[in-house]
Parts: sequence; structure tokens; C-alpha cells
Amino acid sequence: MRYSFAPCASSLVLTLLVVGTAARGGDDVAVELANGGLVDNRAQDLWTPYVADSELRFDPAVSSAQYADSDFTLAGAGSSSDAWRWQLLPEGLIYRSYLAGPREPRFQLIYFEETSSNQTLWDVTLGGRQGLLRFGTEDPLRPQGWQLDIEGAGFVRLNIDNHHDVDVSDYRFGIPLTYGHGRWQFKIGYYHVSSHLGDELIVRMPSAQRKNYVRDSMLIGVSVNPRPAWRLYGETAYAFKPSGGAKHLEIQTGVEYAQPGPTGFRGTPFFATNGHLRQENNFGGDYTLQLGWLWRGPTGRTVRTGFQYLTGKSNLYQFFDESEEQYGWGLWYDF
Repeated sequence: MRYSFAPCASSLVLTLLVVGTAARGGDDVAVELANGGLVDNRAQDLWTPYVADSELRFDPAVSSAQYADSDFTLAGAGSSSDAWRWQLLPEGLIYRSYLAGPREPRFQLIYFEETSSNQTLWDVTLGGRQGLLRFGTEDPLRPQGWQLDIEGAGFVRLNIDNHHDVDVSDYRFGIPLTYGHGRWQFKIGYYHVSSHLGDELIVRMPSAQRKNYVRDSMLIGVSVNPRPAWRLYGETAYAFKPSGGAKHLEIQTGVEYAQPGPTGFRGTPFFATNGHLRQENNFGGDYTLQLGWLWRGPTGRTVRTGFQYLTGKSNLYQFFDESEEQYGWGLWYDF
């Protein structure tokens, strides 16, 4: 439910809403408008824009800590940002890539030690996701509505100990359809992934055998923000013609923490964890943990740097049945 604030009639309606809310009991967070009206901000949708400063002031009876921890914000007077309309190549994403997902389409560079083989490696990803068409709001940070995206990425492993040889490269392409309302986001779609053994590794290790690992999968995912800074998600995908050792089912889940909204130059800390279980590993898989610092722009584009730990089966599919343990430092860019 969203409100636009007018000086007289709107204040009366909103005051009646507050009285009704108080009658139901519970903890109320009150916001006082300049014209004296009150509104319970728990009745508002998550992530809607703030009222202009000239039209809103906080009730001093309510502590700043309550406001800082509030789930909800208020729609501005005369604002059209809540209107749903068709948009071609919209700014922002409704369902964002998982921060700690090792196979998400983005730009990334991770320098790490792989302890089981005692090698120094770089995992490089070149890719991203872009909205093609949206029917929804125009807010680039937390858009609501329906959106069709396109995504693609190449995942390359460089062997630092062997003249930066390319050991393996995986490629992903997908078309997700996403929907967001309030604190919930949903995703369905198709993606293709294939894995390729590097020529330089074959020259260095003639006994290496290439796996023709291919997945063409339909997926469904759900994401929720229980608090503005927290995100929980789960996703499952079913491959209808797997090959090269791949099997049908995979499951992914995780937790993220980062303060929402533009950060400016100061940035903000972030935390992310991701688990990925695959049928070809008897529903084992890999676990990733990230800790670091994040910067977010006014359109939701994000740069991060920080520590990454990955353990379990390899995150590159030529080595899907091999165990790895990685400690390293990463740089990530999402747009």
C-alpha cells in the first residue's frame, strides 16, 4: 500500500489509519508530517522512496534507533516513481546476483592459494546481467514489477605458477524473468553452461582428459529481505539434457548483509555466504564465505573488495569431482 500526501484530506485519512493501527496493538513507529498528520510507517511497502525533507520530520518521541531500523519508508508527494510502466533497457535489476555465488555473471578477479594442490591461481570472470524489458517502477535501486534480463559470462582460471596458463574456462548464458514486490523477489528462467579444458594445460599435462560438461537448465529462485540490510535466498535448477558428468539437479542457498542505498566514497561493510549442492556430487558441492567492503552507486551498481574462502568441490566444471580449498582476495563489480 502506498500513499501520496496532500495538506488536508490526506492527513485526515492517514490519521484515521494510525488510530486503527494503534487499536490493533503492537509496536508503532510514527512519522509526523509538517502539517501535523501522522502515519504508521509499518503500513508502507518496503523500499519506497522518502518524502521530501520539507514535508517530513521525525517525531521526537520516537528514538532515532527505531527509525534507523525501520523496515519501511514513505512515498513522496507527487512522486511518479511508484507508477508501473513499460521500460526498454531499464536501469537496475529486480533480482540481483548472489554476492557469494561463484558462478554468477559479473566482473571479478580473485587471487588465491589452493591448498590441496599448493598452487597460486587467479579466477577471472568477465560478464554481467542487463535488463531488457520491464513493466514496473522506475526506481533503479529497488525496482518493483516484472523484468526480463539477459546474462552471460566467461569463467577463466589462470595458473600463476605456470606462466599464467589458462587451465580451464567455463561459459554461461541465460535469460531470467524476474518479479519483485515489497521485500520479495522471484526468478524463473533458462541458462546454459559448458566447460572447456585449456590448451595450455593439455600441453603441460598430456594425460589430462577433457570433460564435455554441459548443462541446459530451467531454474526457479526466491529472495527476501527480512530487514533492509539482510537478504536470504534459495534457488533450484533442473538440467534436462546434462552431459559430461553433469546430472539433473542443483540447489543453491545463501545469506547476505550490506546496508542498502548509495554509499558514496565511504562505502559499507558486507558479508555473504553461499552453498551450492549438485546431484553429480551426491548433493555435496561447495561453500563460499566473503567478508569485505562495498561501494554502491545511485543506480545500484556495486564494487566490492574483500576476503574469500571456498571449500568443497571445485567451482569450475572441468574439475567438478575434485575437492579444493581456497583462501584469497577478490575484487567484484556488478551492474
